[in-house]
Amino acid sequence: MNTQQGSLRLLSLFTSVSYLYLTLFLFPVNLPAEQTPLPMESAVVETYSRLVYLNYSRAYHDAQVLLWSIGELLSNPIPQTLEKAKRIWLKARESYSETEAFRFYEGPIDFYDPETKIEGPEGRLNSWPLNEAYIDYVEGNPNSGLVNNLQVSMTTDLITDSNQQNDEADVSTGYHAIEFLLWGQDLSPQSAGSRPFTDFESGDQIKNRRRQYLKLVTEQLVADLEFLMQSWHPNRSNNYATQFRQMPTQVALGKILTGLATLSGFELSSERMAIPLDSGDQEDEHSCFSDSTHQDFIFNAKGIRNVYFGRYGGFEGTGINRLVEVTNSELNHKLSQNLQQTQHLIKQIPFPIDREVLSTPAGSSGRQQMEKAIIVLLEQSQLFQTLGQALNVNVTVVSD
Repeated sequence: MNTQQGSLRLLSLFTSVSYLYLTLFLFPVNLPAEQTPLPMESAVVETYSRLVYLNYSRAYHDAQVLLWSIGELLSNPIPQTLEKAKRIWLKARESYSETEAFRFYEGPIDFYDPETKIEGPEGRLNSWPLNEAYIDYVEGNPNSGLVNNLQVSMTTDLITDSNQQNDEADVSTGYHAIEFLLWGQDLSPQSAGSRPFTDFESGDQIKNRRRQYLKLVTEQLVADLEFLMQSWHPNRSNNYATQFRQMPTQVALGKILTGLATLSGFELSSERMAIPLDSGDQEDEHSCFSDSTHQDFIFNAKGIRNVYFGRYGGFEGTGINRLVEVTNSELNHKLSQNLQQTQHLIKQIPFPIDREVLSTPAGSSGRQQMEKAIIVLLEQSQLFQTLGQALNVNVTVVSD
């Protein structure tokens, strides 16, 4: 075993042990007494609330590990520390991608208060596509972006206030900003971005600003995920999780199914698959700098399955499937089969997507595979809407 492999294995062990400590000791979950079982609908809502908390806890912890690895990169900028930070970014993306099933109903992730104009952190966490030249140098423009603008101080406020200030593509925060800073532009369908480790060496004024940008934007990512985790903490008396569990069960179930139907029928199938498929533009890929878009798809789909079956990691509660089985076993069978088919088809999409799908001609096997996944996702969304009707709850596919 070489030194780098050993370091990564130790980091993996650290991640697992720390997460166990985080969830069991720092943030314990008080389970309801066994002798007072909840009604089925309430049990589904309770399971969902706990599942959301555990998933955000994992995403928060993985982001902390990412911040630690970036600190190591900045302390010792060499190829090995840059590659380690990239690997950990990829791992952190997995846990966050599963949380996207919790969006689209104005919960903590994406609420908006028109009076205060305060909104949830989703726009800071995961906005895309990203105009690279808004952040740092790009091919043909070595002096572009906030990094190279010496007229402004490199602060957290600068980075967050600049996010999508004048254009939706002018993204300055979140996973994809960090991704671009670590990988650089993806200029070839044959490989991911290849930013040199020397970009993070200290001493040069511009490089120091880039180093500070990477540190600050990752710290903001950690802070936003901590907010989401605490919003769903099961042992807090005044947070969103408490409000959610106190909602009429029909309202809460409607929100849950709206999240699943919208991720299936709009965000994943249309925004993330159909649009880049139609344009053929690598810039429309979700995680284009690292060539890991296929992993976004896989873990988005996994997040939907987690919610429907009421399980995450080692936790398993009362899933929606159990409620549906009681009320409409045929619909439960259709949904279970569809979720399995969706997972299979998405895993079969060849990658990297820019080379194997987007740059291929109409009718290619890669395009056909993604088209099949889109069709099944749209069917999945319709099934969730049908389920809403069967349960007499309001399910809306949010399209903006």
